[in-house]
Amino acid sequence: MEKLNVKRIGKIFKPDPSRVIMKSHIPSGEGRIENIITRVLNLSDEEADKILQDIIEDFSGRHKNIWDALDKYYNRIKKYIPSNIGINDTKRALLGAYFSQEYTVQSAAFFNPSIVKHPDQTQVPEGSIRFILSFRSVGEGHLSSIEFRGGMVDEEGNFEFDEVSPFVERAVAVNNPVYKKDLFFCKLDEMHEDCSSLSNLKEQLSDEFNLSELRALLNISPEKKIHDLKDTVLWLAESNYELQFKIDQKLSERIIFPSSRNESNGIEDARFVRFEYDDGEVVYYATYTAYNGVKILPQILETKDFFNYKAITLNGEYAANKGMALFPKKINGKYMVISRVDGENLYIMSSENIHFWETSDLLRRPKYDWEFMQIGNCGSPIETDRGWIVLTHGVGPMRKYSLGAILLDLEDPTKVIGATREPILEPLESERNGYVPNVVYSCGGIIHGDNLIIPYAMSDTNSGIALVSVTELLDYMLN
Repeated sequence: MEKLNVKRIGKIFKPDPSRVIMKSHIPSGEGRIENIITRVLNLSDEEADKILQDIIEDFSGRHKNIWDALDKYYNRIKKYIPSNIGINDTKRALLGAYFSQEYTVQSAAFFNPSIVKHPDQTQVPEGSIRFILSFRSVGEGHLSSIEFRGGMVDEEGNFEFDEVSPFVERAVAVNNPVYKKDLFFCKLDEMHEDCSSLSNLKEQLSDEFNLSELRALLNISPEKKIHDLKDTVLWLAESNYELQFKIDQKLSERIIFPSSRNESNGIEDARFVRFEYDDGEVVYYATYTAYNGVKILPQILETKDFFNYKAITLNGEYAANKGMALFPKKINGKYMVISRVDGENLYIMSSENIHFWETSDLLRRPKYDWEFMQIGNCGSPIETDRGWIVLTHGVGPMRKYSLGAILLDLEDPTKVIGATREPILEPLESERNGYVPNVVYSCGGIIHGDNLIIPYAMSDTNSGIALVSVTELLDYMLN
């Protein structure tokens, strides 16, 4: 059979170094911090006014809420200021500026996109849907975050993209997140810590506890074993957090920036899926990889509105590798996931609890020459009346990445009933140069009308969108 007809829509998403956030810039050592504070406080009021005016003139056009940001970073260092020293608003803001910096969130790359149906479909023309695109945004030091774009698409595959705001802002971390005790201590046990030594701590906590309660108990415990594990316990607690964006923030202004020690080197390859429960409740989940520079940890984001998020560590022996992708609904009463447990083959997992993955079954090994090195998923399975379409990536000679697909049985997704012998998508000559050459990759597509919409990355640098006929693809795989 001839190759499938693939249509690239011509839209290219490129990294934009003008997109900046503010982040803390606090030097190491209390002495140095105190020296900087002293120099600022010794400025005359006139000198401080002039410096602050220059800062506001230079930077206010680049940040939507610069005064809030300056106050935020002042609060990070105010503990070093003696309580008997009065500070006026000007020097308060100036100290915030000295202990903050700009960071370009996508100076290196804007890639590995996924697409989902927007939770708000009001005032959408008949035959169209509103969508949300997520991207892996990479800045200085190869630090990865999640950014968003929006738009509409009609049944013919005509796209209309929302205007992109010049501003980008981080979410506000919830100060005192709540944890479920059973989940928390199961994860500690899985991390090979001797949780029996934490039995007294566990008994003192209620079934649901917050971070403040946990810190307080860890600080007052006289037990050496608990004290020795304090850092590990807090490391896990801080890896499970909640985020909130301001209600007036546009979609393109929101960025999920690394918030825990476990993500200190980035949030990688979020695979968003619109998950519908049997009772009709819709929750958006995104499985992603947290990276601290040494280890990876699969985690999951949860949101209903793309304003409020929970980040939760995934548990179980097989929540251990990159590329977990959740089915969009329960099957036979269980959650299901496609993953690459061993880094080479495709696996399928099922669980009664979305946070625990204890078993896995081999689904498919590399079969064709363009995937001999490894095969993995490219996002969550997509339901059709003829089976589950799973977009895949294959790695072939010269580490060339191509996109293909397999088809799983609708009632029993452990059965592969079809596949593409040839890639659906390969890097064009114009797409093969970038941070990592010869790569096309996706973190998830959707179907609208007869179009399978595949947002894809070009050589780990830019992104585009391709369309494939669902009917043609199914015929191709089944024949």
